[in-house]
Amino acid sequence: MTARAPVVAVVDDEDDVRLALRRLLRSAGFDVLAYESGSEFLRHAARSLPDCVILNLRMPGPSGFDVLDSMKAQSLRIPVVVVTGSDSPESRQQALDRGADAYLCKPVDGDALIGATQAAIERHRRRRSPSPAGRPEAP
Repeated sequence: MTARAPVVAVVDDEDDVRLALRRLLRSAGFDVLAYESGSEFLRHAARSLPDCVILNLRMPGPSGFDVLDSMKAQSLRIPVVVVTGSDSPESRQQALDRGADAYLCKPVDGDALIGATQAAIERHRRRRSPSPAGRPEAP
């Protein structure tokens, strides 16, 4: 029996960006769910429980910041890689403070996005796996 491919949710309001990210991630072996808004993702997140979320910060309706806050409020412990076209030191700090695992700027380098996604999934799995002594590892 083969292991299932990790599932990545892409949340971005731009159709062309969602399509490009979907293609890139599928070519790297991920299964991809795509959402055009933060509210659409949040409606499905608890049921779909992706292994990682690629989240745009600036979207109509709930922003990426709002999505991060909602995920925390709902105790959805899913790694998040933020992508943004509006980089600033304040945005970077806010995203990381709200629980983002990585912060990348658009246009996103494909290798950097795949690497950040794989690293976020692996860190999350290590945190959830029991240590040799039978206790979960510290974050």
